[in-house]
Amino acid sequence: MRLKLISCEVLFREMCAAVARSPHQVDVEFLPKALHDRGGDAMQKALQETIDQTDPARYQAVLMGYGLCGNGLLGLTARAVPVVAPRAHDCIALLMGSRHRYREFFDANPGVYFRSTGWLERGEGLEPASSVRMGAGLAMEDLVARYGEENAQYLFEELTRYRKNYRKLVYIETGLENDGSFEERARVEAAERGWTFEKLAGSLTLFERLVAGDWSDEDFLVVNPGYRINVRYDENVIAAEKCAE
Repeated sequence: MRLKLISCEVLFREMCAAVARSPHQVDVEFLPKALHDRGGDAMQKALQETIDQTDPARYQAVLMGYGLCGNGLLGLTARAVPVVAPRAHDCIALLMGSRHRYREFFDANPGVYFRSTGWLERGEGLEPASSVRMGAGLAMEDLVARYGEENAQYLFEELTRYRKNYRKLVYIETGLENDGSFEERARVEAAERGWTFEKLAGSLTLFERLVAGDWSDEDFLVVNPGYRINVRYDENVIAAEKCAE
């Protein structure tokens, strides 16, 4: 098969490693990490435009290197080519290798802030996927320029209030690191924020299965032409629904 992979650049290392071992020909297009900070509607629009540019005569499927990610996948439509998406709320679940493992860890560890190689080297100025909310990636000087100093102070406090709930920084190690520099950066960040630090073994399983065509219904949603992605408020995360005529 020839497959088109559309992925967030935060997953660059993991996706490249998986593609290198895929039995199929996989062409990759990485989109900017800043899409996460524009809200679900804008993200969905950008992803749909990229999907629609895929040549159905050239590719057998479009693969999404994204989790649901703030509803960025909501409404994505397969037109002439099937679209395949992991059943995951965000990229942290992908990095852990399972949405179930992510949920178990998250439930047992409230107040966790995640880091990975991608979020450390490509996520400058943005919060990790599990922490993103509209406007949180704005620096104080940007808010001042847009809204004035008094309003900016209020907005900054409101947008960063959620950070007070964090107590631990967890670095997800996937085995693609060439040295200990990413872990050290995460340790330093945790110390600067006054949080405890933990290193967690990640997994490339979902990345490898996505590009290998191993799309079991348990972990992936295959959206056939004429259908679109909808949200499920259960363990399945997403579902396919037929587009209106």
